[in-house]
Amino acid sequence: MQVKLTGISHVFPGTSDLFHGLSLTLTGGELVALTGPSGSGKSTLLSLLAGWEAPTKGVIAWDGVRTVGWVFQNPFGVPGRSAVDHVALPLLAHGVNRKDATCQAMELLERFGLVALARRDYAMLSGGEAQRLMLARAVAKHADLLLVDEPTAQLDPTASDTVNRVLAQVTDGTMITVVATHNPETAAACGKIIDLIHQPGVLP
Repeated sequence: MQVKLTGISHVFPGTSDLFHGLSLTLTGGELVALTGPSGSGKSTLLSLLAGWEAPTKGVIAWDGVRTVGWVFQNPFGVPGRSAVDHVALPLLAHGVNRKDATCQAMELLERFGLVALARRDYAMLSGGEAQRLMLARAVAKHADLLLVDEPTAQLDPTASDTVNRVLAQVTDGTMITVVATHNPETAAACGKIIDLIHQPGVLP
């Protein structure tokens, strides 16, 4: 599985290029951090990787990538639904029966340190717990490419540390996971770092 960017340039009307001739290759099993200050193009690059936007110039090729998952900066769930329901839902959508979906969801909640909160309503979760729940739900979707946008931006240091510890558990050996972050600890939790300020082909 692979996503290959060749000679990517992107510009919004009335602005200068965010990228110019950017070339990258992302492969299955990688956990990749996109770093750089606000305005450096992290979220834009996630949109390009997802195919939501087309680059101004260049080519993006997806090899073996059929599904894309997102974990947004501000986690969004159903207030009155339990944590386990949030993780079981994508499994049910893939045709797993209710009993097996609940069992698999509980295994994922345990993996992300949330099993004790399985029956708790989403509205009762802290920010860090909600962010970990969204990561667990994303894994349950079995996406080929998972895009995570600033997972610790709204969290206190303790919650951020918890999320950073579980990030390494997100990839399953085949999925490509790309995390946009300005947090050095979050970047350090990833196996590969792409600095959008110092990366060749990115304008300063």
